[in-house]
Amino acid sequence: MRSRNVSDRVLFHTLDVPAPPARLVADWQRDIQQRLGLEAGDVESLPLPRARTRWPDYRHCVQAMTEWTRTLGLGEVLASSEVALMACRGARYHHDGAQYGGAAFCNLFLSEDKGLDLHFASIGLRIPLVRGTVVVFDTGQPHAVIARGSRGFDPADFPAERDCDLVFLTWELPIEEAQVTHTLQVSFDTDPAMALLLEDEQVQVNGTGATLCPVTGRWMPTDPAPLSGP
Repeated sequence: MRSRNVSDRVLFHTLDVPAPPARLVADWQRDIQQRLGLEAGDVESLPLPRARTRWPDYRHCVQAMTEWTRTLGLGEVLASSEVALMACRGARYHHDGAQYGGAAFCNLFLSEDKGLDLHFASIGLRIPLVRGTVVVFDTGQPHAVIARGSRGFDPADFPAERDCDLVFLTWELPIEEAQVTHTLQVSFDTDPAMALLLEDEQVQVNGTGATLCPVTGRWMPTDPAPLSGP
């Protein structure tokens, strides 16, 4: 286990990528409704291999992402990183540092503008989610997908009759890759003594344990047992 800080750098842009074919979007929607049964705040995976067979512009999307990440100084990291296809119906405030502490996320949103924002509560950043929105961020950075204009995550903003499901591609970029470390300004071995005592990836806030409020994104103190930063 190795300690590190959580980067507050979030890199984002909007790329000109073609809309997925209508029949593929309809396939995703059936999958979301019938297999995943997404409710407000849920984030689940969709089958990428099946989608690629019906998605002529998939390579174009990946190429656009590759070219953008190169401009960030990430070189060819994207090409060697794992990619997945995801769907969400909003997302409660959370961080992924306890499961993906060794990675940064690189996301490409494929859905049209549905009036939702990606909100990073700790740094006060809101990004409107439209087709072609791309973002790179530390998995330990708290975030949520919330209704535009709202002050937090509210399940009432995602009624059953509203079309608010989003589909996106996500890559896991190795945080210890030199180009990722440099781009996100990550520092390692910030608390090596504590890291030696831990068996699982964890997050700490100011040296003490904390949980994240899923509605507001604010850190809340828990028990005094310290947690390591991912």
